[in-house]
Amino acid sequence: MKLLLDENLSPRLVEILARAHPGSRHVDQLGLRARPDYEIWDRAARDGFVLVSKDNDFRQLSFLHGAPPKVVWLSVGEAGTRAIADLLLRSGERLRQFESDTDESLLVLTLDPE
Repeated sequence: MKLLLDENLSPRLVEILARAHPGSRHVDQLGLRARPDYEIWDRAARDGFVLVSKDNDFRQLSFLHGAPPKVVWLSVGEAGTRAIADLLLRSGERLRQFESDTDESLLVLTLDPE
């Protein structure tokens, strides 16, 4: 599954996740930094990305419009890049099930309490 990582996530995640999620991109790589949410939403839908964000706006767009694109909303607070990468890598099976489920448009991932 290819992911489109929102600007509130580190661009370094693309490289860290490359083996598990080939074809993934960061909004910076697509010239979408600081663009309105609807432009990012449309690009993700058009190019077959699963949109990954910590931004509540994309979660709300998912409730309003459904998929595509599918949205993975990260409820991780101020977690660093490594913790977010680990969460996405550990959630591989959940992500695959989510991608194949035609009824689901939003997946919420949270960090396990320490």
